[in-house]
Amino acid sequence: MLLLEVISGERLPKPDRGKMRFHKIANVNKALDYIASKGVKLVSIGAEEIVDGNVKMTLGMIWTIILRFAIQDISVEETSAKEGLLLWCQRKTAPYRNVNIQNFHLSWKDGLGLCALIHRHRPDLIDYSKLNKDDPIGNINLAMEIAEKHLDIPKMLDAEDVVNTARPDERAIMTYVSCYYHAFAGAQKLVGQCLRAELNSCCLIFPYIVNTPKPDERAIMTYVSCFYHAFAGAEQAETAANRICKVLAVNQENERLMEEYERLASELLEWIRRTIPWLENRTPEKTMQAMQKKLEDFRDYRRKHKPPKVQEKCQLEINFNTLQTKLRISNRPAFMPSEGKMVSDIAGAWQRLEQAEKGYEEWLLNEIRRLERLEHLAEKFRQKASTHEQWAYGKEQLLLQKDYESASLTEVRAMLRKHEAFESDLAAHQDRVEQIAAIAQELNELDYHDAASVNDRCQKICDQWDSLGTLTQKRREALERTEKLLETIDQLHLEFAKRAAPFNNWMEGAMEDLQDMFIVHSIEEIQSLISAHDQFKATLPEADGERQAILSIQNEVEKVIQSYSMRISASNPYSTVTVEEIRSKWEKVKQLVPQRDQSLQEELARQHANERLRRQFAAQANVIGPWIQTKMEEIARSSIEMTGPLEDQMNQLKQYEHNIINYKHNIDKLEGDHQLIQEALVFDNKHTNYTMEHIRVGWELLLTTIARTINEVETQILTRDAKGITQEQMNDFRASFNHFDRRKNGLMDHDDFRACLISMGYDLGEAEFARIMSLVDPNGQGTVTFQSFIDFMTRETADTDTAEQVIASFRILASDKPYILADELRRELPPEQAQYCIKRMPPYTGPGSVPGALDYTSFSSALYGESDL
Repeated sequence: MLLLEVISGERLPKPDRGKMRFHKIANVNKALDYIASKGVKLVSIGAEEIVDGNVKMTLGMIWTIILRFAIQDISVEETSAKEGLLLWCQRKTAPYRNVNIQNFHLSWKDGLGLCALIHRHRPDLIDYSKLNKDDPIGNINLAMEIAEKHLDIPKMLDAEDVVNTARPDERAIMTYVSCYYHAFAGAQKLVGQCLRAELNSCCLIFPYIVNTPKPDERAIMTYVSCFYHAFAGAEQAETAANRICKVLAVNQENERLMEEYERLASELLEWIRRTIPWLENRTPEKTMQAMQKKLEDFRDYRRKHKPPKVQEKCQLEINFNTLQTKLRISNRPAFMPSEGKMVSDIAGAWQRLEQAEKGYEEWLLNEIRRLERLEHLAEKFRQKASTHEQWAYGKEQLLLQKDYESASLTEVRAMLRKHEAFESDLAAHQDRVEQIAAIAQELNELDYHDAASVNDRCQKICDQWDSLGTLTQKRREALERTEKLLETIDQLHLEFAKRAAPFNNWMEGAMEDLQDMFIVHSIEEIQSLISAHDQFKATLPEADGERQAILSIQNEVEKVIQSYSMRISASNPYSTVTVEEIRSKWEKVKQLVPQRDQSLQEELARQHANERLRRQFAAQANVIGPWIQTKMEEIARSSIEMTGPLEDQMNQLKQYEHNIINYKHNIDKLEGDHQLIQEALVFDNKHTNYTMEHIRVGWELLLTTIARTINEVETQILTRDAKGITQEQMNDFRASFNHFDRRKNGLMDHDDFRACLISMGYDLGEAEFARIMSLVDPNGQGTVTFQSFIDFMTRETADTDTAEQVIASFRILASDKPYILADELRRELPPEQAQYCIKRMPPYTGPGSVPGALDYTSFSSALYGESDL
């Protein structure tokens, strides 16, 4: 009861003097009745609990007493006690650096707020410029000691508890700060005392005023009005300056965000502008190594250069949405980026980049295949051309010889038979020449880089072939004219020549086939080559029999010459193929067969390895692809079905985002497998329908979707806090929106929105509904988002600054002049914001203008988009 009398300043009923329990209960009941008479509701607090020493109940009652008699009477601009005390603290500490009062717990941990309040009212007690933000305990102790010594405010807090506690007790700090309010608000009473003292001094100076029965009323009224204007004007100027500071701070922050958006958008668009020509460049390289280098550069672009730009694009959209929300909340006009830097422009540029990127990769792979095919054909051309040139070397000189003119009959007939063997050989080489010409033509059609040398070599072979045909025909005619004069020809030599030439061609063809390069892309293709090779090996016994038969013919010739002691050479005049050549070529064929076996088996092993790579990639892709789709569906479903506090929704979405980011290592592993596949030149995979491009696009879309959904919830939280919407109201808004969202896609069409408004009690005519639709659907898309719905529900009742309020505040600082001077701005506003106004205010040219006059009316209108300034 004594506490109540001291804190309220009123007398309570006389307490009972007894010390028994019922006396104590009676006294506590008297105190509780007095508290209830002051309009304080006591819930679950009874006299018995207080008497019995219930600590929780006792502390609750003491806080109720403090709140009612020490805090509740605080009122600033018709706000509640807590909000009024917070607003008073914010206004008093606004000019001070490192002080940002937003609540009654964390904002006071460094002690600078308490020191700023003391310095604002009593600058003689503390030197604020010497305070250190990194010494919170020293700052708090200094403020409490000065307050106790000079302001009669007792120490209610412990500096170590305030600093070392994660969240200091809000009620304790509110109670202590309220003492500052009462102490400095009580200073107004001192103003009255000073006024009376001044009047007393005036009485000493002008004793005739005291001695006059009725002093002159007008003189005293004039003198007292000076006191009113002095003190009331100071308070009014302070209020006006605080309002201007608040408005200018919001505008400066918005301008900073706009400049940041313009900078980021310019950098991203410039990067896209530089990258697209590189991706659209389809100039083919001449060598396989150069194309591989281009492919490696493209991989570096995918792995290193593009992912940061994806993140920048997503962050740019988030910043744009946040800026628009802040502008809408602060009653500013919407931000329109420079031409070509809208979010839609960036999205369009990004889409063009994606299209160029996709076409570039396809072109690279096609070029690599083409160059691979060209290299194979060129090597095949060189092998066949070299074989033909070796065969044709010296043939023209042989055909031009006229040795038959001085030869014997036997020699001439031998020459004729030899020529017949040559014609057989020439006919056998016809296919090779046609193949050489066909390969050269294909190389020209495929735009081979060294086509000129190929054409030149092919032309020389064709010209030589035509010359050989002509010379062969002429020599045959000459031999036939001489044939009538010649006799006997060794049948054995002729038979050897006839059988040796085809067998020699067969061996040359076999060596060509065994050394022929091959390109396969599947196990089936290499198995087909292995099967063909096995079939070839099966023909070797038969060929060996033919070889032995040919060698036996030559052995028979030598036996006949030896038997009849003939003085002619044992060499065969009808054939250029020797026994040694047949033997050496046969040995070469036998050496090439196992080499061919080995190369085929190595290629089979490589194809098996490629198949394992395909299966390994497919196993991961078939898991990651559905996982990304499932997450996309979960995010889409959660954005519609989530209920409860927005913070819980944000936490749930953050958990989604955390899970998605943690899944990134699976994407990286799949990228590694995909690189191995490309390095192995594997271009198809029948085990999965997912390509790496599908996975990349899905992953980027998933990251963009979760980031956009989180930004939507953040925007709702920002709107809720700025507009003062409770969680229950937000839940009601969400329930109403979801009820009328018939398609469950997060959007309402015009009919759904009209039905929703009618259900909420709006009496809608066509003109009124059209006005509302212009607010919630300014782009005329035919749908209403949840954010637009919340903005509409809160816009009508929002308490925001207007241009008229700012103009009125400037008029107070200018002492009712239609203009304001730079010195007045520097005197009333912080230096940074005063300079901001001086730089942007246009000169005043109206009536009564003086040098240096600034037009604050046009400046204030421009802040809210109501002027062309």
